[in-house]
Amino acid sequence: MNKFIPYGKPFVSESEIEEVSAVLRSNWLTTGPKVQQFETEFSRFVDSRYAIAVSSGTAALELALACLNFKEGEVITTPFSFAATANCILYNDLTPIFADIEPETLNISPKEIRKKISDKTKAIICMDYAGYPCKIDEIKKIADEHDLVLIQDAAHSLGAEYNGNKVGGLADLTTFSFHPVKNMTTGEGGMITTNNPKLYQKLLMLRNHGLDKDDKRFGGDWSYNLKYLGRNYRLTDFQSVLGIEQLRKLDLRNIRRRKIATRYYSAFDNIAEIDTLNAGTAKYAQEYQHIKHAQHIFPILLRKVERNQFFNELKARNLGVNVHYIPIYRFDYYDQFNINPENFPVTENTFKRIITLPLYPEMTDEDVDYVISSVQNTLNLFRNKQ
Repeated sequence: MNKFIPYGKPFVSESEIEEVSAVLRSNWLTTGPKVQQFETEFSRFVDSRYAIAVSSGTAALELALACLNFKEGEVITTPFSFAATANCILYNDLTPIFADIEPETLNISPKEIRKKISDKTKAIICMDYAGYPCKIDEIKKIADEHDLVLIQDAAHSLGAEYNGNKVGGLADLTTFSFHPVKNMTTGEGGMITTNNPKLYQKLLMLRNHGLDKDDKRFGGDWSYNLKYLGRNYRLTDFQSVLGIEQLRKLDLRNIRRRKIATRYYSAFDNIAEIDTLNAGTAKYAQEYQHIKHAQHIFPILLRKVERNQFFNELKARNLGVNVHYIPIYRFDYYDQFNINPENFPVTENTFKRIITLPLYPEMTDEDVDYVISSVQNTLNLFRNKQ
């Protein structure tokens, strides 16, 4: 049997291990110079004024909303994402309102966003599915028309570009994840970027218990003040130095991701039982030329083939396939909102059909060949049964 090929895989080089070891031998393990260096290099990379390192992508989402200080109201977001995209709304005592997605990209639909806006709406959280940026211009226009804050969940899209601009400085606030299967990792970790100096200062305090160390109201250099009910969401120096080294290699690794994806598109585009997302296919290249894809994951959507059976067959062939995602409103915890799945036809249709194939830069050409042949052979198996 072929070796196991997971859907995603972190990679840490020997040079990165050496850099982490050097920090572990230093006088700073947390809240030290490497955190600030990571933030500086990251903000420069995504072309934002400010970057705030935090302990996870989920923490980044939670604080991005927390710094806005909404006491009540609704936030519109996608149902087709990891639960954290919506959970952060609940953490801030706000109500999530889901808007259906577009079949071409699986990103939130601007038309559906418009339908969900009410006098209770405070913000929009859009998420860049699979690494393909959402229609940020259209969504920003909607946000501006209704005086709403726009948060871009870019957990999948670090290194992606929209109209020649890197994702990270396009929305009011943008959040990133450095989980091990993301395009770069710090083990666990996240980042918030913004161009707003007031939000930046507030976020620095919120990630560190809400403390303002520049406020010396109690006298002496030791003094500080508690300004907000913050969290302990700091990132360590040894995670930050790993982030610095991974960030410097990100563009090259994303190029490899796109090359693998191009091979998948070429292999699957003309198969009747498989749909790929229009955003990556050659026949739609002109329409999507303003986008540079980060290609975090590679989903396919099946036609006239039962997804779970197909999934199990690929697993039997030692492929670590996955499903991204279960619609958030289908989880037990979200039953309290009485959401009818029939109101989200694109999300429901996608969920029934989708499978994520392996994709990570260290895949060899032979690995890619094996994934392609496994999908094709499995399809032949199903065809022969019909």
